Amino acid sequence: MKLGAALLAGLLFGLGLILGGMTEPATVLGFLDVFGQWNPRLVFVMGAALLTTAIGYRLVFRQQHPWFEQKFQLPTSKRLDIRLITGAALFGMGWGIAGYCPGPALASLSSGQAAVWLLVAAMITGWWLAAKLMPSGSK
Repeated sequence: MKLGAALLAGLLFGLGLILGGMTEPATVLGFLDVFGQWNPRLVFVMGAALLTTAIGYRLVFRQQHPWFEQKFQLPTSKRLDIRLITGAALFGMGWGIAGYCPGPALASLSSGQAAVWLLVAAMITGWWLAAKLMPSGSK
């Protein structure tokens, strides 16, 4: 049941990414090109995501615990450290260069484009390398 719910959520998320244009690098790069051919489409996608998240959080946290877990697992740290800032900067640079962030990149694998598969392979290699060089418990 838990796996089925995760699969359904992933499919719904992927469909939302496709409908919102997040799997089209030209749309994303057009949004980031504020001094050129700016494409405001993603403002609406991000606005819809914020609204959905705000409503979803209010509904979810009214529950005593998640449907398939005993308790909520929320981050406890509120610190801005070098790992967070560096990771955010690398994420932003990768998004700006490739036109994909991880979710849309994974959803775009179904396109069969070699460039997307190469991007996802590089992304997974980067995750693996980061885990090896800086375990999550280190500071």
